[in-house]
Amino acid sequence: MRRPPARPGFFSSGILGGPVAGDGLVFHELSFVPEGDEVVVGRLDTGSYAVFPADGAELLRRLGQGMPLDAAEEWYETAFGEEVDLDDFLTTLRELGFVSDEAGTQPLIPAPRVRLRGLGRAAFSAPAWLLYALAVGLWIRAAVVRPDLTPDPAQIFFTHSLLVVQLVITFGQVPLLLLHEGFHILAGRRLGLPTRLSVSNRLTYIVAETQINGLLSVPRAKRYLPFLAGMLCDGVVFALLGIVADLTRDPGGSFSFAGRLCLGLGFTVAVRMLWQLQLYLRTDLYYVLATAWNCHDLHDAGVTLLKNRVWRLLNRPDRVVNEENWTPRDRQIGRFYGPFIVLGYCALAAITVFVSIPVTVDYVRIAGRALGSGEVNAGFWDAVLSLCMNVAQIVSLVVLSRRKRRAKKSAHSITSSSPEVELA
Repeated sequence: MRRPPARPGFFSSGILGGPVAGDGLVFHELSFVPEGDEVVVGRLDTGSYAVFPADGAELLRRLGQGMPLDAAEEWYETAFGEEVDLDDFLTTLRELGFVSDEAGTQPLIPAPRVRLRGLGRAAFSAPAWLLYALAVGLWIRAAVVRPDLTPDPAQIFFTHSLLVVQLVITFGQVPLLLLHEGFHILAGRRLGLPTRLSVSNRLTYIVAETQINGLLSVPRAKRYLPFLAGMLCDGVVFALLGIVADLTRDPGGSFSFAGRLCLGLGFTVAVRMLWQLQLYLRTDLYYVLATAWNCHDLHDAGVTLLKNRVWRLLNRPDRVVNEENWTPRDRQIGRFYGPFIVLGYCALAAITVFVSIPVTVDYVRIAGRALGSGEVNAGFWDAVLSLCMNVAQIVSLVVLSRRKRRAKKSAHSITSSSPEVELA
């Protein structure tokens, strides 16, 4: 999530240079959220936000209320004892998309209304929370008594057919992923925020992302639930799948096919929850930490500060990036963010060692046995089709990665971008 600071040089004690825009400005509906000595201002409908000093936010608020430019200039000089460069100020407001190009007499253009607010309130009501807690509690009780319910990589291979396993795990995850993102969406709609669903990738992972553009328009305390809603959904779904697997056991105590299927899907949900610890990928937990520490772009600030230290040690000042692009708070916390990046890579190592490698070894062993049997039978074709499906997934990942790189190249600069909160 990138919340760009307002461009430096808005306010100057020097002489105004050049004419400023005339009256009749039309502003879109803007939100003003105080955060310490600064104010986060933005458009709810597009997700374009900037961090303003308190005096700049107040000037913008008065302009949005219809104050004439001359009067606003005079007010600012009286209130703060210095002149304001309204020409530069208005240029930046247009770059951020705060000023409408449409002529009109109304000082504000309201943001569009959002749907499903009632469903969002119901999904996070007191009775709903009670049901979620009950499901998780029942799974914990069952897992303590019967440890075979706990996640294990072998649960992926719930049947002998690799193709069936791959089809079920791949397409069976689609409704679970949509449910995960649906909880993000409902948590945002509950607050009256517009949301959008898209498909992207994070390194080698293909993911669905919910973009809650207006999340910065609400106080920090109200942002945590939209960030954590997806993990809440995963926890409840994992518990329900385990409960179903336990209730559908065969008379001898072994898991039925339905139970093994539930455990296989449940294992992938558990891995997705562990995946959230990879903070360097800007996961849901990353946004929770950044919000708790009142940071706007913690990851980029932390990485930039770390790289700058390295370049200074190597006596390469030409490679040092201007740290003023980030807020003082980002720079302060960014200096100590390194261990959390390490934690993310430790989570990646754990997933690789305890999940990816065991699953890959079992997959190669089963496929190799089928392909090396010397018989062109059902098992042989099952392995061939499964391998083809793996290749198709890799191609899809490459296509998504290229599209993402092209989108980044065509993106606006930091002062005119529309930052988005992307929850995976």
